Amino acid sequence: MKRVEVLARGDVQRVGFRDVVQRIGRNLALSGTVQNQEPYDVRIVGEGEEEALKEFVEALRIKDGPIQVRELEVRWASATGEFPYFMIIRGDWQEELGERFDVAVGLLHRSIVLGEENLTVSRMMLNKQDQMLDKQDASISILQEIKADTSEIGAIREEVCATREEARRGRDEIISTLKSDRLEEKYERLSQEIAEIKAAIAEIRAKVS
Repeated sequence: MKRVEVLARGDVQRVGFRDVVQRIGRNLALSGTVQNQEPYDVRIVGEGEEEALKEFVEALRIKDGPIQVRELEVRWASATGEFPYFMIIRGDWQEELGERFDVAVGLLHRSIVLGEENLTVSRMMLNKQDQMLDKQDASISILQEIKADTSEIGAIREEVCATREEARRGRDEIISTLKSDRLEEKYERLSQEIAEIKAAIAEIRAKVS
């Protein structure tokens, strides 16, 4: 068993520091005392297992809200076994009443600070939601533009298909015309006329010769 004596300096009086020290000591199964030491410090004595005492000393380096431990003066010794449990040695009732009042004011201040922090976080979340809504609006506008472009593309495609169909019909008509009986008739008549002209030319040449 070991003993540790600690002098804590900083903002440690009238801020609820002794109650926190007592709670830490009890949670680590230590015995000892904690008391204010004039003018501004807190004196702590703890006894128990060495590893638990080391953890205890590290846990005393508190910087949270009104409690601001700036320096710990630590001295080690052998345990005496004089403490039945971990206790707070209090001053007179006026001093204790003043400390309790200061602790209450500190807690109220802490609540106000937390409320302001929560308000700031809420505002940040609202701003992010507004940004998300703006992005959603922009995405909807883009989708609408894409839809309009898609409709335009569909109209162009329909127009191209109609033109292609018209061209196909014209081609079929030409082919149909080319294959029609009338055209074949005209071709045969033309062929006969050419043959007759050739025969007449041949006769003329024969006579001339």
